[in-house]
Amino acid sequence: MEYNTIDRVLLGASSGLVLFSVVVLGVLEILAGKPYSPVEITNEAGEVVATPAIDPTIRTGLVLLGLAVLLVWFGYRALVPADAGTSESIHSREQTAD
Repeated sequence: MEYNTIDRVLLGASSGLVLFSVVVLGVLEILAGKPYSPVEITNEAGEVVATPAIDPTIRTGLVLLGLAVLLVWFGYRALVPADAGTSESIHSREQTAD
């Protein structure tokens, strides 16, 4: 299967969003230090003593956006014929005589 420009852009955007939100933001969360909890940590008095460095809603949203882009690519590939991007059709190829 050959990928055209649209395929490469959509696959790159999808994988870039997912990798950025999982790997890069995960590493930033680790570098920020403890706690690694996705929720705010409170003390016995109810005061917030620690929050995550990056809001989990943002990370989840980026992953879902990456998956949505992948779904758009899948829909594009399902609707566009496989030979739409080629300049030669099956009938115009040269064949050698026996």
